[in-house]
This record gives sequence, structure tokens and C-alpha cells, in this order.
Amino acid sequence: MNRRRMTPCTSVPALQPRPLALACAAALLLFSGSNAFAQEQTPSPAAPKNETPSTKPAKSAKEQDKRAVNPDAASNLDAIVVTGIQGSIQNSLKAKQSSDNIIEAISAEDIGKLPDSSIAESLSRLSGLATQRVDGRANQISIRGLSPDFAGTTLNGREQATIGENRGVDFDQYPSELISGAAVYKTPNASLIGQGLSGTVDLHTIKPLDLANRTFAANLRGESTTNGSLNHGSGVGDAGHRASFSYIDQFFDHTLGLAVGFAQLDSPVQEKQYQAWWWSNNNGPNGAEGQWGAAHTPGLPDDVLSQEGAQLRAKSENQLRNGLMTVLEWAPDDHYHSTLDLYYSTFDQKTYLNGAQWSSSPYDNVSYSNIGTVPSQPYPIVTSGHIDGLKTVLQNEYTKERDKLFSVGWNNQYDFGNGWNATADLSYSSAKKRLHDAYLFAGLPDQATSSTDFQIRRDEGFPDFSPGTDWSNTSAVNLTDPNNYGYDGREEYDKQHDTIKAIRLEISHPVGWIFSDFNFGVNYSDRKKTKQADVLFAWLNGNGSTSGDYLPGFATPIDPGALSGITNLGYGGIPAIVNYDVLQALDTQYYLTERNTQGDWSRNYTVREKVPVVYLKLNIDTMLGDIPLRGNMGVQAVRTIQSSDALQTNGDTLVGRIADGTNYNKVLPSLNLVAELSDKQYLRFGLAKTMARGRIDDEKVATSADVALVTDGPAAGQVLWSGSGGNPKLKPYIAVGADLSWEKYFGTASYVAAAVFNKNLLNYIYNETTLDYDFSRYTNDTPTLTPTSTIGSFTRPENGTGGRMQGLELSGSFEGGLLTHALDGFGMQANFSLTNSSLPVSAVSTIPGSPSTLPGLSRKVANLAFYYEKYGWSVRIAERYRSSFTGEAVALFDQLGYTKVLADKQTDFQLGYAFTEGRYNGFSLLLQVNNLSNSPMKTQQIASLPNNLKIARPLEYDTYGRTLMFGINYKL
Repeated sequence: MNRRRMTPCTSVPALQPRPLALACAAALLLFSGSNAFAQEQTPSPAAPKNETPSTKPAKSAKEQDKRAVNPDAASNLDAIVVTGIQGSIQNSLKAKQSSDNIIEAISAEDIGKLPDSSIAESLSRLSGLATQRVDGRANQISIRGLSPDFAGTTLNGREQATIGENRGVDFDQYPSELISGAAVYKTPNASLIGQGLSGTVDLHTIKPLDLANRTFAANLRGESTTNGSLNHGSGVGDAGHRASFSYIDQFFDHTLGLAVGFAQLDSPVQEKQYQAWWWSNNNGPNGAEGQWGAAHTPGLPDDVLSQEGAQLRAKSENQLRNGLMTVLEWAPDDHYHSTLDLYYSTFDQKTYLNGAQWSSSPYDNVSYSNIGTVPSQPYPIVTSGHIDGLKTVLQNEYTKERDKLFSVGWNNQYDFGNGWNATADLSYSSAKKRLHDAYLFAGLPDQATSSTDFQIRRDEGFPDFSPGTDWSNTSAVNLTDPNNYGYDGREEYDKQHDTIKAIRLEISHPVGWIFSDFNFGVNYSDRKKTKQADVLFAWLNGNGSTSGDYLPGFATPIDPGALSGITNLGYGGIPAIVNYDVLQALDTQYYLTERNTQGDWSRNYTVREKVPVVYLKLNIDTMLGDIPLRGNMGVQAVRTIQSSDALQTNGDTLVGRIADGTNYNKVLPSLNLVAELSDKQYLRFGLAKTMARGRIDDEKVATSADVALVTDGPAAGQVLWSGSGGNPKLKPYIAVGADLSWEKYFGTASYVAAAVFNKNLLNYIYNETTLDYDFSRYTNDTPTLTPTSTIGSFTRPENGTGGRMQGLELSGSFEGGLLTHALDGFGMQANFSLTNSSLPVSAVSTIPGSPSTLPGLSRKVANLAFYYEKYGWSVRIAERYRSSFTGEAVALFDQLGYTKVLADKQTDFQLGYAFTEGRYNGFSLLLQVNNLSNSPMKTQQIASLPNNLKIARPLEYDTYGRTLMFGINYKL
């Protein structure tokens, strides 16, 4: 007998192979177009077998008729293979239509058809999802306006360890070539482990026994960025490549399957950066002169806004990512099915960030002339002129980061043949990060000053600086501390390790009445994240390292052997600055001393979470009159045992370790209902209580504190304590959400949908400053200052009452051929979401510009794509839009404020041709342009002026250039 992989469900008659056929079709297409392959443990876009990533048995014969996998379906693959963009849309819509939850889905073909360097760029095109760019590329995902910390992420249904200090997954760690699809759960169910407050992203890989035959595919793409090479001599150019191959085979009469895939990304990042440090009103009774007693700034008129400093930087970065995926699947008979999947990736980044910076505040003894202003409110803005007396700092920085991800999962399913099914799943996930960062200062010797003409834009854009010094002249530029920072350089080594060990057991059995069957399971996970940071200060040979013997004006010429070229800052008016090898200069011209301060010691910590979960889910499959009704209802009982230990200091002296923690229990009910109003028309309803733990670094026990002289306000003249730290007793976010969605499917790849949702945040986490914190157990590390009192202010994360979110989501896909035959091959996809949120007064910070809505919320998110696909040709242009949002608090020269990230719009283009016959059959060509319009990243600072007026001024303006890729794919 030709055995196929068993269907993990109760014994039922053989069914039509529609879902599996689509799944296998998507997999085959995947390998023909540099796409991913993935194991399907969640409802894949091609064949959504279940509503949870638990790999549990299917619900019932009736449900299986809708969604299950037929073990013999693989033999019919050749008759129903669907190819191209429309095929990927069909697979995604099949998952969305068949799901018992409200989900969004992408299929393998969809991923491969856009110029996506990671899965994040594909996810960001889904309704209600937005991306956050890092180095010009999508990296983290925001669901329904909530920040990435609120989203859960799993791979094949298993929670993933993370590289950062929070729970948000860096999706650029997951190559699109190794991920065949994803389901984004906007409503949870009881068996969904690792769920987020805003939603859960489940990535999955393929099962080799779902394919009928051996498959091999390979692709190679060259890559180039239009920003050119900005740091000459760094070794980072403007060209790179992407390559991948995949192999799938079946053995022993189709009972053993193997899938292996490898993907490499060698990509350059060339980023032009400009940042205004902050803005203020210096002169006059309403400015810093009259309000704070600051020095008068010569040449500036009274009551004008001027830039208090700026920096131009050029970033050159090389990203080398290698990803390897392996799946071994065994189905020896119709009862037992076992799958072992492994994912491993390394991500190496070398970054050269060089630039010029200066401060021009009232305290820096600068003077202005030839001032030009433009009218604005509340004061005119200085946009041109000349500045004398600048202590220009050239900062060269080198960063090397190496990340390693490893995930392994072993899933075993057994069908007892009498209605009972059992599943056991073991998993391990690990994320390691190693960071080495070093920077050095250079400038004019003896703290000599410089000057510059300037022209800056009233809104955003690059400035035009015309310095009076040739900053590329190595005979004039020395290694030194130009602005008396108190040290000559700095070096840091960071280590981080995050692990998650988990076991899951589940049983299912048919029930009766309105329920098809039940799923009862337990899950236990043990997560441990450790962070270590070691800081060293760099001192020029011959210079001292203490306040008594350190000479700020001490200077040394740059070792000629370390010189490597110039850094191009021409986009901001500065033709070039000197470039040198930071590590070589450190080795030959500096000595290092360990200088961990309280703030550095507090970054050394361990957080551990032990989480047992028990859940029960009843799967609904019945009739409501003449209307078919399906869905699920259930409950999770979650216990969290949370602890943290960290370094304990007296001042800057390390004295030992400190530990603390808490335990809590939460009960999370959920309900999902799907009514089929008519053929392919559905009304969905979801109601659930969800939770999400706070950021991991918010749960640390580490703290830091110091004393300072208060210079203004009612406490002026007093020496007061202040500090900040984590909160190991922090409880999670809790929300109750309700969702209602209407969907209508028609044609082969067309649909329209409208959804509304509401979330009440019962428990929210925000930073609270306590003014009566007792610092009596802290040691004063500033002997020249005697605290007026042991009572001071302390800031840490706290639990408080929550807020509310409401949203509207509209989405659709349309085939032009439904209108007229002349438009056959044309199509479009579009979605739009509108989200409003509010926070209670207790959660709104008193920091200037702090948001009254949830941080990270973009009120409007939209995507629009047009495509054509026929006769082997495929063309697609897609644009995604995200409105402005307010980020977390930042501190610029002790000016606390919030950063507002302005609206972002990015357009991508692709053109492809696939050979379908003749000697080149199996080959396809692809041209891609990412960020077609060279969309910049723009931020805005919101801060208070000396007279407490609030202003919003441009802060940062960065461009990344366009990324061009051309490649060839081959499938056998």
C-alpha cells in the first residue's frame, strides 16, 4: 500500500483534496520563486487545518469536510496546481475564510512575490498591521495600533526567544525564503499559547509529506543601494546579494519526508542621518536668559527659536544573515505521526557610524551673525546665518553585533482509532546576542573653536552647513576631547541570552450536541533572559583618567596606519570628514579602564518566568436555524512565577546581588463564532479576555540613583536624590476585547470585508515617578554634594488603570476579469484601518508632549497594491502608509520630551517573467525596487520652552536610498 501521512483526527471517509491541494500548490510555487517553505502547524494560508498552533487533532468529520487534510490528496497535485500572485491570494483567502478566529493570512507565494528581505515586510501589508523601520527595513510589527511589545509571536505554534530586551520579535531574523506563510490572530482561542494583547503572529514552515514528489529550487539575486558608499575605506560598499536553495524529498513509500532549506542575505545599508539636538528660545525675558538666568547669546534676536545643536552622520552597515531550516516528518501508519523541525540563523552586523556634531546652547559661548528668520508660532525660527565659537566633535563609531537564533520542536500525534487523539509537543528556543561597540572623539587640538555658515529648513529635510574648517585634513584634525566631555572614548561589550523551554500535552475526543469535540491540554514553559553589559572608558596615551590629571585639551595626531579614507557628509553641506579604523586606533593610541557606573551596573540582570497553563476548548459545529454556525469557546488558566536578580551597588561600587519577584494567576475566557449567512458570506464575532506581560527589562530588579543640585523651581539650591529602575513585582497588561467582522468572498481571488473592534484595557503599565521615595539605603557617590534629604524622586514601571481602543478595518481584493475580459490578469488589493485610543489621567505622563493615546499608535494605516499577471509576465506595485505616532520619552541635554515619528509612506515595485516551456522551463527572472520613492524616516521633538510653552520641531531626518535587486530563480 502506498502510505501517506496520517490525518491527525478521528477516522472518517476519504474526502475531496481541496485544502491539501492548495497547500501543496503553494509549496510548489514557493520553491519556484525564491519563496519559503514551512511546516504547517498553524492554519496555513494554503490549508488551514486548525485554529491553533497546537498541532492538535482536527475537530470532526463535518469540520474536516471543510478544512482537513486528506492523506491521499498529494496524488492529485498535478491536476490542480495554481501559480502566481492570484494563486497566493487564493491561498490566503482560503485560510481567512476557513478559520474559526478572525485572522489575516499570507501565503508562501505572496511572500516571494514582493521584494521582502524579511517576513515583516510581508506582514505589514495585512489589514490593521503596520511596520516599524530599522535601517530602512521593516523589522517589528504593530497590530491594531499597539506597539510591538503587545504582539505575541510563535514559530510553528511555539513561543520564540528574542534578541532585544523586550518580547517584541525582530522579524528580520526570519528570512522570507524559509517561512512559507503566517497567520495573524486578531482574536485568540483557548488553545492559543503565547498570545499577545493586540494579536498573535504565527509563522510556519512546510511538511515534506504534503508534497507528492521530490522538489529542488534555487535563486540568486544581486542587490544595490542608490545611496552609494558613504564611509570610504570601511569595506562596506553599495552592492550585496541574496541566495537560497531548498530540497524536499520523500522516502520509504512516502512515509518519511525531509525538507532542507538555506538562505543567505549579504546586504549593505548606507544611511544619511541628520538630527537637530533640540530647539529653544535663548534671549529675552521669555527665553532661557530671562527665565533660567542663562548667558546672553550674542547675535541672536530676542524671542526667536534656534537650534541648540546638530549632528550629521553617515552610517555604513553590512548585514550578513545565514538561515537554515530542516524538517523531518515520519508517518509509518495511520495512527502515529511525528514531526521534528529545526531552525537556526546567524545575523552578523558591522556598522561604521561617523559624523560631526556640535552644541550651540547659551552655555557654549557661541555667537551668531547674519541671522535669517522665518515667521512661525509661537516665535520666529532661525533658518540661516553664521555661528562662531563651535567646539566641533568628530565622533567615529564601530559596532559589531552577532545574533544567533535556534529553535527546535518535536511534535508527536497518535490516533487511537476510537475517537481519542493525543498530542505531545516538546520545544526549545534560544536567542543569543553579542555586541561590541566603540567610539572615539576627534577635533581641533587645544580645544580650538570653529565656525560654520548654515541654512536649515523650516520643516524637515537635510540642512546646508558650510564649515570654515576642512575636517578631512588629517594634519589639522587630532584625536582629542574637543568639548570637554571628560573622556576620550568609550568601549562596551554586551551579552544577552534568552531561552524558552516548553512542553505541551493535549487530548481531544468528539462530544455531541452543538459541539463537535473538545481539546484539553496543559503547557509549561520556562523562560530565562540574562543581560550583561561591561563598559570601559578610553584615554589617550599620556592623558590621565581622573579629574585631577585629565587634560581636556590633550591631543594626539591620528596614527597614519589607522587612516582609512573619508566619510562623505556632502548631503548636509560638509564635503568630508576624516575616517579611521577605530579599533586600530584604540589598540595603538589609547588605554582602557573599567568604568561601569550605577547606570551600567543596572543593565546587568536576569529575569525568569515559569508559566504553567491549563486550557479547555469546546469546538462548535451546529446549525442556527438554517444558518451553519461554527467556532469555539473555552478558557485558559495561567499561572506566572516571576523572579529577577541583578547586581547591587553602593554608588558605583559593586557589592553583590539582589533578588525579588512575584506570583499571580489569571483566567482568560474566549469565544469565537462564525455564521455562514449565505454562500461564502460570513459574520464573525469574537469576545475574549487577554493578557500580555510587560517588557522583560521592566521586570528587572536592578536600580540606579544619584544626587544633583536643583538649579530652578521651588527646590532650587537643594541637593536631592533621584533614581530609576525596574519593577520585579510588575503584573501584566489585561484587556477585554470584542470583535465583529463581515466577509464576502467571490470570484477566485476576490473578497470584501469590514470589521470593528473594541478593547478595554483593565490593567496598563506606565512609568510612574514617586516624589517621596526613601533613598536611605543608597550610598552617595558624589562626595562634593551632600543630600538635603534622603527623600527624592524615583521612576519605575507601575500598574495602573487602563484605557480603551476602538477601530474600524476595511479590506478587499478584486480581479479585473470579473468586470470585463479585457482586464483579465489585472487585479488590486487594498486595506485601511482607523484606530482611536485613550488613556486615563493616571497613565498620562507629565513629561512635555506625552501622548494622551497609547504610545506607538498610528491612527491610520493603509495598503494599496495593483498587479498584472499573464503570459508569464508579472508586474506589481504596492504602497503602504502609516500615519504619525508618538514614541517613548527621550532625554536631550536633560530636556525631557517625547519623539513623534511622522507619517511614513513606502512604495515597492517588481517585474518578473517565468519561462513555462522549452529549454528554459523552470527558470524565472525578477527585477525588484524597494523604497521606490526613497521615503525618509522623520521624527519630531515635542518639548517645553523656558516659559513652559510647548513646541513641536523637526528632530531627525534619515534617508536609506532605493534598493534594487535583480535575480534568477530555478525550480526542478
